[in-house]
Amino acid sequence: MKQSVFVITNMDCPTEEALIRKRLAALPGVDALTFNLMERRLTVGHALPDERPILDALREIGMQARPAQQARSETCSSCEADRGSAVSAGAWGLVAASGAAAIGAELLAWTGASETTPAVIALALLSIATGGLPTLRKGWIALRTFTLNINFLMSIAVIGAMAIGEWPEAAVVIFLFALAERIETLSLERARNAIRGLMAMTPDTASVRLASGEWHELAAAEVQLGQTVRVRPGERIPLDGDVTAGASAVNQAPITGESIPVEKAPGDAVFAGTVNERGAFEFRVTAIKGDTTLAHIIRAVQEAQGQRAPSQCFIDRFARVYTPAVVLLAVLIAAGPPLVFGAPFQDWSYKALVMLVIACPCALVISTPVTIVSGLAAAARHGILVKGGVHLENGRLIRVVALDKTGTLTHGRPVMTDVIALAERPADGLLQLAASVDTHSEHPVAEAIVAAWHGSERRPLLDVTAFEALAGRGAKATIDRGLYHVGNHRLVEELGLCTPRVEAVLERLEREGKTAVVLASEREPLCVLGVADTVRGHSAEAIRELHALGVVSVMLTGDNPTTARAIADAVGIDDARGNLLPEDKLAAIDDLLARYGTVGMVGDGINDAPALARASIGFAMGAAGTDTAIETADVALMDDDLRKLPRFIALSRRTAQVLRQNITLALGIKAVFFALALAGQATLWMAVFADMGASLIVVANGLRLLRT
Repeated sequence: MKQSVFVITNMDCPTEEALIRKRLAALPGVDALTFNLMERRLTVGHALPDERPILDALREIGMQARPAQQARSETCSSCEADRGSAVSAGAWGLVAASGAAAIGAELLAWTGASETTPAVIALALLSIATGGLPTLRKGWIALRTFTLNINFLMSIAVIGAMAIGEWPEAAVVIFLFALAERIETLSLERARNAIRGLMAMTPDTASVRLASGEWHELAAAEVQLGQTVRVRPGERIPLDGDVTAGASAVNQAPITGESIPVEKAPGDAVFAGTVNERGAFEFRVTAIKGDTTLAHIIRAVQEAQGQRAPSQCFIDRFARVYTPAVVLLAVLIAAGPPLVFGAPFQDWSYKALVMLVIACPCALVISTPVTIVSGLAAAARHGILVKGGVHLENGRLIRVVALDKTGTLTHGRPVMTDVIALAERPADGLLQLAASVDTHSEHPVAEAIVAAWHGSERRPLLDVTAFEALAGRGAKATIDRGLYHVGNHRLVEELGLCTPRVEAVLERLEREGKTAVVLASEREPLCVLGVADTVRGHSAEAIRELHALGVVSVMLTGDNPTTARAIADAVGIDDARGNLLPEDKLAAIDDLLARYGTVGMVGDGINDAPALARASIGFAMGAAGTDTAIETADVALMDDDLRKLPRFIALSRRTAQVLRQNITLALGIKAVFFALALAGQATLWMAVFADMGASLIVVANGLRLLRT
């Protein structure tokens, strides 16, 4: 099956989407349609020899479509269309002319002129010509395609009002509708701009070192992997890379949401779209334009917009039944009383027209996508990448969160935490001895001891000879003609040096979840070193925030139960489960699903993948720069700050609250005006004002999430 992408410049809301879906669904060879209303893109899966039949079908229904390359870069494929998306001065001029003519017709009628005098009719026709022709054209297309949308209902209302002699009313209706559409376009543009702002964060050029050694400004799209780029203070970083020379502090808020600049030195990663604060540095390019972390984020957000949230699916189904039912009711109101009871036909026809306008579900249908996209944009601004409206909406249902330990609650790398001297020697001298032995070992615990000795400066090590690694126990070496051992509990037992004092220290450190190693000479134990994977600074705060939201926390780790319990106690986790293989984590998620219903799983490694997939919502920890995490997770936390997890749940609940408000507002306003219409108190212009006013209210309410 082929895929063709089209940019449709006048596809702004679910009304156009429904019209396009109905027309293309009837086209032989078309198999799938994916809409992105915020970027005005339509992706069509088809088996046609070329795109011509699709373009012809779109133009038949008044859609201004053109082919576009599928978005594979940081610049969206519809940017050219977006430049003309704001309401032009000419469009506002036509609306102003329509309003002036409509008000003139109403004033003439109010001052005593008949509503069917030539002057009133002329002003009404002028108002309709300047403000209503696009609506009437769309209404005709909707009639030809048997699509009951807002344009069809509005056209019927205007034509009906003219037919029964309500010319000023017809003019005011068309003016209010045109004005509301322009305001709605501007409101929707705010939601578009929130996403589009991501795309403008990378500079178009980069300062690249050529083979000759000279620096030259190249288009960012032309820079190749491995080339060296220079960034000056205050500049945005154009591509992803690793620092090779220089140092600086980089504001990574656009990618990770971190508010404090991050220090960068040779070997550290930098990301496109972030801002160099103060120092100049050079970096080697690791991702070309279109494959940067920011590009992956943009694509993920764009794809997320195409995934319909549960509320949106429900509302779409509701509208498909509701609109025809209301049209049928309006027909019965217009024809029933005159035919059955001999009531005045004109009065009941007018009531039916008012009912049609009130019944339009525009506010109801448009409220959900605007709210969901606003929520997605608010999350992305703060380093939370949500892979679809369904996950944003369902996050509120999470009642338990399972968390991996290593790399999620902890830093994922061991560091030395304790030096407990057993002999009358300075602690620094003992640490130097241990580090000198371990400098020849590749074990992570040995590397942690060596790193602790060096600290922030490269302190000298002692000369070592006859180094030997002792598998599963530690290592030994000769230093200044003395033999020294660095190893675990088992090694000390084998050497016969495990005194009651050593035993007590080892047991205490192990209870604290630390790995304990002993430095010993041939005659005595000299010190015990504690090494641990330390807890992230924000883990305890994140768990407290989860508990405040009523969410239960569970740790799932492959570490031993003692270590698991120690870390769980340190951060306040409710339940800790250790010695778990990937399949055991999967079984634990199944157990939690059975008990709680909706489960979140947070992890950062390949061994977490099965559990992440099985959970209701999978969260990738520290996903910045990790393509796999961005592509596979339901939600990616773009840095290592676990506090983003409770913030996501809080945002999901806030989004659900706004959705409920919008649905209540849309249906409530219609219910009030239905009652007024049946009582004969609602006019056509009031009905239009109520319908489009409700649309604007729900759009504005949905956009409030951008400030969350």
